[in-house]
Amino acid sequence: MKTKHYTLSSEDVDMLNTRFGMHALLRNKRLNLNKSLAEAKYIINLRRRQEELIKMQQWVIEGDKKVVVVCEGRDAAGKGGAIRRMTEHINPRNFNIVALHIPTEDEQKQWFFQRYINELPKPGEIVFFDRSWYNRAVVEPVNGFCTEKEYEVFMSQVNDFEKMLIQSDTYLIKFYFSITKKEQAKRFADMRKNPLKRWKMTAVDEQAQALWDDYSTYKKKMFEATHTDHAPWIIIDANQKASARLEAIEHLLKAIPFK
Repeated sequence: MKTKHYTLSSEDVDMLNTRFGMHALLRNKRLNLNKSLAEAKYIINLRRRQEELIKMQQWVIEGDKKVVVVCEGRDAAGKGGAIRRMTEHINPRNFNIVALHIPTEDEQKQWFFQRYINELPKPGEIVFFDRSWYNRAVVEPVNGFCTEKEYEVFMSQVNDFEKMLIQSDTYLIKFYFSITKKEQAKRFADMRKNPLKRWKMTAVDEQAQALWDDYSTYKKKMFEATHTDHAPWIIIDANQKASARLEAIEHLLKAIPFK
């Protein structure tokens, strides 16, 4: 049996001796120092960024600022997980997570943006959209949930809608979490076999792999039409969940000019 050798710096040893490092070491059945070290580094870097998020939110509250964070991406791309890390330690009284259900009959008769307007932040609040009005740019046309005319009207209005938000002193950050087809299939398989995650699978998710190319077509159209100077897309490589979460938080901290 081969003995695995590790070369660790003094900094690595110090990190493994923290409570985060010890937790990472003990949670794995087999000793794997590289994996444990990576986990400890992730947790420490995440905590540092989460501390900055607390400062950022305090700036938002004290200045009566309004912040909208849009999180889009394919099914199982990790949008919800990223939002949970962003909101884990900030004041729950001053943020909302919005994940709207299928529109009611009355909502279907309203201006499309109306139900999203009802969820926008009050002064001193941050709102995270786990999917947003961009459902109409990709998910709805791919799955036949809207007409071609409804899609075209949305695409003709969305940039002006976002410009009005920004002109009304709202910070708008748009994330797109991008994963490969192989990674999506892997995550779907994990959801199906895990009783704690099985609830996440929807009828739309079940069709996502078969409709992959259709999603790609509409995603490309969305980027081309809505990646604007006033509201650009921030594309996150989300194949690795840990690095994607850190990157998203880092972008959010840079987008909000708190001190």
